[in-house]
This record gives sequence, C-alpha cells and structure tokens, in this order.
Amino acid sequence: MHIDFTRNTEPSLGVELELHVVDPTTGNLVNAANEILDEIGAPHPDGGHPKAKHELFQSTIEIITGVCHTPAEAKADLATTLAEVRAAAGRRGLTVMSAGTHPFALSADQLISPKERYHELVDDMQWAARRLLICGTHFHVGVASGEQAIAVFNELQRHLPLFLIISSSSPYLEGQDTGLASSRSKVFEALPTAGLPPMIDDWSDFEDFMETLLRANSISSIREVWWDVRPHPDFGTVELRMCDAAPTLRETVALAALAQTLVVTLRDQHERGELPPKPREWTIRENRWLAARHGVDAELIVDDRGNRQPAAQMLLELVEQLRPTARRIGAEPELDDLLELWKVGPGYLRQRRIVEAGGSYQDVVASLIGELEDDEPRA
Repeated sequence: MHIDFTRNTEPSLGVELELHVVDPTTGNLVNAANEILDEIGAPHPDGGHPKAKHELFQSTIEIITGVCHTPAEAKADLATTLAEVRAAAGRRGLTVMSAGTHPFALSADQLISPKERYHELVDDMQWAARRLLICGTHFHVGVASGEQAIAVFNELQRHLPLFLIISSSSPYLEGQDTGLASSRSKVFEALPTAGLPPMIDDWSDFEDFMETLLRANSISSIREVWWDVRPHPDFGTVELRMCDAAPTLRETVALAALAQTLVVTLRDQHERGELPPKPREWTIRENRWLAARHGVDAELIVDDRGNRQPAAQMLLELVEQLRPTARRIGAEPELDDLLELWKVGPGYLRQRRIVEAGGSYQDVVASLIGELEDDEPRA
C-alpha cells in the first residue's frame, strides 16, 4: 500500500489542546460543548469553528492552532480561541479548565458527542472507550519526508517519558487518588492501537504495517492509530501525543518548544546521518511506566545495562543540548521556561499539595480554573 506524505521543508508547529467544561460553583463537568461550539461556530462557514472541535464527550472541547512557526505564535493562536470558548461558556455560567483528568467527575455521567465516529468508537471499544474521560495535548512538527518521519519517530520514543513527566496532571480519577502522576496515560493505552508504538524500520515498513491493520479490519483508517507518537502523512508532521493536558498555556507552549526543538535537532541529525541506534523497546516501556507512576521523582533507565539517571538531570542536559537549535528557530525563551516550571512542579504535584493541605477535589478544580485564567501555575 502506498501512503503519500506531505513534504514540509520547514519545521512547522501545530498544537491541539483538550479542555474540560465545568461549573465553577460545583466544580463538576457539564455536557455543554454542543451549545458552546454552536455559538462560536455560527459566524463561520457551515457553522463550524475552524479551531474549536468536539471531542468524545460533550463535556470536552478541543482547541487547535493553525500552522505556526514558533511557540509564541502558537500561544497567541491558542489564546484567541480559548478566549472565545471561555466567553461562550461564561454566558452559560460555565468555564473551562485544563488537566489530564477531572478529579471527581464520572465518565458514566457524560454524554457522547453527536459525531457518528464517536458513537462508532464506543460501540466498537465498549468499556475501553466509555472510560476515556481524559484530556491530552498533541504537538505536530513538520518533517521533510516519510523516511525522515520514521527516523525521527523512532528516536523520539527515547524522550517521551520526559514529556509525560512535565505534563503530568492526572493524579485523581473519578474521585479516587490513583497514586500516579498520570492516570490519563494508563487509561488511554487500553485502546488497542494506543500507547507505545513498535519500532518501524522505514517508510515502506510503516506502509506495510498500516496495510496489514486495514486488511485485518483492526482499523478503518490510519488515523485510528493513536500511538504516543506517530507520523501524520496528511499534515507532513510527526505528532507527539504522549502529554496530559497541561493546566496553563504557559506550560503548553513550553512543551511545544521542547517538541519543536527536539524534532528539528533530530531532523538535522538524520540529514547528517548522525542519529543514534534505535532505543530498546523494553527500556522505553519501563521508562514510560516510571514517568506515569513517579513523575518528577522518576529515575529513568539510560542504557541497556539498567543504569538510571534522575529525570531532572536528564531534562537539564536535554535543554542544554537543544539550546542552539531553540535559539535558531525562535523557541529559546519557551524552552528555558521548562526549567523554571520544573521548579514549581507539574500539575499533578500542585493538585496533590492542595489535597495534602486539607483541600477538597472541588478546591483542586477551583485552582485549575484559576491557573488557566491567570496562565500561571500556583506553587
């Protein structure tokens, strides 16, 4: 099977951010996405907003950027759409928040969005889909070819645990403390084509694999392959899908800077023939678990002998390695901000501090609402 790959000569950047619609008084989720999207979509052709979309449940809205060139441009794009969504929600006495999970809402109480593909997903996947009351962030970075996409895709898997740690914001799920930094990542991987991807040899191998899945009726479209990282042939990008939804746009664009500078660096290495050998799958899988379980306290495996390194040290070394690229493409301020945000702690830590100090899950929601409004994590 032949799959066309849209060529990107520049390392374009796109961001997709999923939001929870909440009642600021009760803190609970509200199935109001249809009304909000209808209102903000009305001025646009066919009544659909180009940058705000349905997600699986009617208590969730996804906002997306256009094709951007820098993290700052992506932030401005997201902020514009977020303001529209928040205003429409506000007219209904509602608001939005961003986190990998809502701390106490129940998936059984949520209505499925009206799009047919979501109903088909639930019918096909049953419980595995009905429990997907989760929100993530996706980053698209342009690459030059399918071959380059696969080479970058393989090497990116080595770094995915750091993305998960920095974005982790889902310690609570349906009123329970999961004991994890990111419960969202464990919920989502239950889908048969989600989670960690296999190592792929080259673009031809990817085409053969997609053909096998289609012939086996395991998928009806290659867009149903929801790996943590995947090539996106239509957009000509590598898409990183590992991250929880971060509570602030500041954190979102810092992660976007990491994604863009890392992919550009790997593009350059690929063109020079300097990419390292593929990482071992067992190492990636174990590190993904360590990241989801322990967050910033994780010590990740760095070689085939099982030696470990603190995640904080790995992030510092990676940022220093990527700094020249970040400076070249205009992403250095946002990349540097990752180190400042690390000092505050990811969203899961901030939520836990509230509860450990005697706060309720409603207090956690109130804090998440405030963080997104202020675009500032609360220490």
